[in-house]
Amino acid sequence: MRILLAEDDHFIGSAIQQAIKDASYALDWVKDGIAAEAAMTTHHYDLLLLDLGLPGRDGLKVLRHIRQADQALPVIIITARDATEERINGLDLGADDYMVKPFAINELLARMRAVIRRHQGIGNAVLGNGVLQLDTTTHEVTRESKSCTLSAREYSLLENLLIRPGTILSRSELEERIYGWNEEVESNAVEFLIHSLRKKIGSDAIINVRGVGWMVAKEN
Repeated sequence: MRILLAEDDHFIGSAIQQAIKDASYALDWVKDGIAAEAAMTTHHYDLLLLDLGLPGRDGLKVLRHIRQADQALPVIIITARDATEERINGLDLGADDYMVKPFAINELLARMRAVIRRHQGIGNAVLGNGVLQLDTTTHEVTRESKSCTLSAREYSLLENLLIRPGTILSRSELEERIYGWNEEVESNAVEFLIHSLRKKIGSDAIINVRGVGWMVAKEN
């Protein structure tokens, strides 16, 4: 999963950045509304965390721009504005959730997971294809009653494959979804992660479609 954070407060942004990376998400962080809109034109994101008091362009204007462009990008507003009218306005403009600062980071992560699941049509916190089960809260993968905990990168890659079993993702698509702007990506990074995952969950769990990419099988 790749998250865009639009937040101009360095202390708050740094705390959120670290928590999101610890939760195995890739993160890009911008500090004004114009930069947020620019980032969304060049990258695919699974969620936007949007402060309202942004320089350059107010967060509500950014949100309005997203919805007028008919983008279905999930948006959680994170702001110090706690008036009921502000909450109503943000939700009516198309935000999926509204959190008032200060908030607990664990609650933010839980709300992020819930919003992403809703947008993907997933009913619970466990992804699966009939062979594998991946718990999105504990990062444990289970196959035939045997469980193991994945590293952050392993989890992120397998999560992206299990969201839509049967869908082939290329190397560039996987890199886009599991690495942020400032993270160096080695040429064989995806292959290394898949090799590591296969050692843990079985060589047949991730299918290589030669010349195209990788997938997990659909549930029978």
